[in-house]
Amino acid sequence: MSIPLSDRELSLRFLAMSGMAQELGELASRYFADQGSLNTQMKGAQDFVTEADHAVEVLFRKQIAAAFPDDSVMGEEMGGGGTDRLWIIDPIDGTANFARGDRQWCISIGFVAAGRPELGIIHAPSIGETYLGRRGQGATLNGKPIRAAETRDIRRSVVEFGWSTRMPTRLYIEAVERLYELGAHVKRSGSGALGLAQVAAGRTDGYAELHINSWDAAAALLIAEEAGARINEFFSGDWLEKGNPILATAPNLWEVIREASGIANAPPSAN
Repeated sequence: MSIPLSDRELSLRFLAMSGMAQELGELASRYFADQGSLNTQMKGAQDFVTEADHAVEVLFRKQIAAAFPDDSVMGEEMGGGGTDRLWIIDPIDGTANFARGDRQWCISIGFVAAGRPELGIIHAPSIGETYLGRRGQGATLNGKPIRAAETRDIRRSVVEFGWSTRMPTRLYIEAVERLYELGAHVKRSGSGALGLAQVAAGRTDGYAELHINSWDAAAALLIAEEAGARINEFFSGDWLEKGNPILATAPNLWEVIREASGIANAPPSAN
């Protein structure tokens, strides 16, 4: 039987997380400033990986080993497994942007205790923004509390819809078309973590994606929920290993965006 972490143990990790993310951001920013150093490669269609992805994840694993040696790490580039104390990192979310000099990228770090996300940080050094969330204690942007939007009219909404190569393109196009027909403005920025963070900050009214991996969403979805957004049951089934569809919306637009997106409230793993 797993033993829950004490409030003190979670607080130590929450405080350490910010410092670690800042150090990781400095490393990633050095690579970003020297595009010739990236050695960009492709893992699949529109699936980029750079030297920075590997370097940031390696440094993070060293940080955790030094600060919390009994904790485990799961990362996009080097894998890992679930334990009762698990850190989940996407070293560069929005790598396609990063590799082309676009500032819309971030470092995403979530902490999961006994299968439940407890802490999250989204650090976007190129735009000077850091989002933090802790279960039951709200969410902040650069130290100031944030809340999801109070938008009630879908015709005044901005919805971001992420695209996944793991799902049929037809389903994506049909969902986007439904949102446009309702009067929503639909966009895509190329970073799922930052897209969810924008919902938390009230800058957009929804983020949807027909499939997203755990390292892209674990931190940002907690932050969005703590900011008052409605979220789907992403943390169900084999979400850690296989991912799930994802939806986070302004509370008043939950039903209409949920229906238009085609994302069920409690979906099974997509693969």
